[in-house]
Amino acid sequence: MSTERAAASGTVHWIGAGLSTGSGLAALCDTADRIRLWHRTESRAADALGRLGLTGRAEPRAYTLPALAAELAPGDIVVSMLPAPEHAPLLAECVRRGAHFACSSYVSDAVLEQVPAAGKAGLVVLTEAGLDPGIDHLFAHALVARAREAIGDDTPASYTLTSYCGGVPAVPNDFTYRFSWAPAGVLNALRSPARYIEDGAATVAERPWEATRRHVVEGETFEVYPNRDSVPFVAQYGLPDAWTSRTFVRGTLRLEGWLRAWDGVFEELRAGDDDRIAALARELAAAYPTTDDDHDRVVLAVSLDVRAESGRTWAGGYLLDLVGDAEESAMARCVSRTLALGVRHILDGSLPPGLNRAAETAARSEQWLGELVREGVEFTLRVDR
Repeated sequence: MSTERAAASGTVHWIGAGLSTGSGLAALCDTADRIRLWHRTESRAADALGRLGLTGRAEPRAYTLPALAAELAPGDIVVSMLPAPEHAPLLAECVRRGAHFACSSYVSDAVLEQVPAAGKAGLVVLTEAGLDPGIDHLFAHALVARAREAIGDDTPASYTLTSYCGGVPAVPNDFTYRFSWAPAGVLNALRSPARYIEDGAATVAERPWEATRRHVVEGETFEVYPNRDSVPFVAQYGLPDAWTSRTFVRGTLRLEGWLRAWDGVFEELRAGDDDRIAALARELAAAYPTTDDDHDRVVLAVSLDVRAESGRTWAGGYLLDLVGDAEESAMARCVSRTLALGVRHILDGSLPPGLNRAAETAARSEQWLGELVREGVEFTLRVDR
């Protein structure tokens, strides 16, 4: 018997007002009954509301977990913009207090451990509902659904699926990059092995940058490399068992010249210990910061090419290519509006209890993509039959 979903109270607690908090919060102010923005101090939360034009529309709060817990009521929704390691203790408090939970990060083992208790309590746990992960999942599910309809699930076929996303400077600099999020996170991601499928076999790049290759999008050349573990997403995206993978990779996109410009960084990553890498992160952040005068650019390119043994083919791709403006960065627009859309689906009761991602089905993906267009997150779809 399915668990009855706990009704949403209409109160949303948005925790964190960093670089990815943008106009999505404003959209929630139009939908939710009450918004509280929690930040390091109440004055910084108030400053963030002022920057977003939301003074008086949301309540500023100084964040600590006990302070939040004291204000949580059953049916409230907690939106975490905190670093991923802080999600699990926050979710545990949500389960204790009967509150729903949402974030844009990948599902961690520590979060997964708490999903059964949350589901049993009728609580929604929404994850992977940002840009990457988030919109990339929506694009992939929608492409796979179109290809399945064109080729057929039982038709032997091979396919290539690539999904590359990156935040880069709108005006390139010599370093080809400006740090708009935790520099240590950028470097440590490069130190983590990446697993993906190439030439039909699972492959591991111990140093992901060593697997960098050219990738042309709409006539523009980028450099891309794999990250994290792509292989589980073959099943998550619903690719048919009768199809075999030639290539399946989810990765990071950088401007052309990145590999050369970062050569000195890679030498440090090969040789450095944790302390040296932490120091390098601080040095790079100081040398190449994102300032108020800099606009960022977000590029997300997802493509699928299927070739059936019968000779039938299908290919298509989604491209999101946005530049930030004086009001907000492209990254904040994409992450916050997608996450806010997910929160609205918790508010309206359309998400089931337990674990949810931005996309679990093709139908939901198409729905979310349509809603994102109406929210001002623009992208294009190309289909080559």
